[in-house]
Amino acid sequence: MIKKAAPPPDLEFEPEFVTGLKKIFEEMIIFNQVIGLKVTSLKPTEVRGRIDMKRELIGHFAFNRLHGGVISAGLDAMAGLAVMAAIGARHMDEAPIQRLHRFAKLGTIDLRVDYLRPAISDHFELRAEVMRLGSRVASTRMEFLGANGELLSTGTAAYILS
Repeated sequence: MIKKAAPPPDLEFEPEFVTGLKKIFEEMIIFNQVIGLKVTSLKPTEVRGRIDMKRELIGHFAFNRLHGGVISAGLDAMAGLAVMAAIGARHMDEAPIQRLHRFAKLGTIDLRVDYLRPAISDHFELRAEVMRLGSRVASTRMEFLGANGELLSTGTAAYILS
């Protein structure tokens, strides 16, 4: 199989693909709704999201600190979205609706999170990028930041594509 080159940095997705991918991510993956994870930027080379702090996400009642499981789940979800975007960019020769069906078998096979600082903020920004997109496995890198841009956690993950 011939591997396609990385997408050019100025490549942009069609509105139909962006709308479809956001619908899958924000509406069809119910857990993302539970933690309030929203897509704020969807590019072939990087995705960004946001989680607003709410009472249901508190992990330590005395400090109003975000639960570590929300951080881990958010980073995992964003990295999965980054892989979806990279797959979509790899197959730009296909119609947007056809590309949206390529994610059915995507699954996490490894996840590592480093908690650097307590997650105390009114909202959080998440970023993820694909480091390598192979034919069967993708490797990713993620960041979890506070509202002031302070890095709170980092992560790496691997995903099975087929």
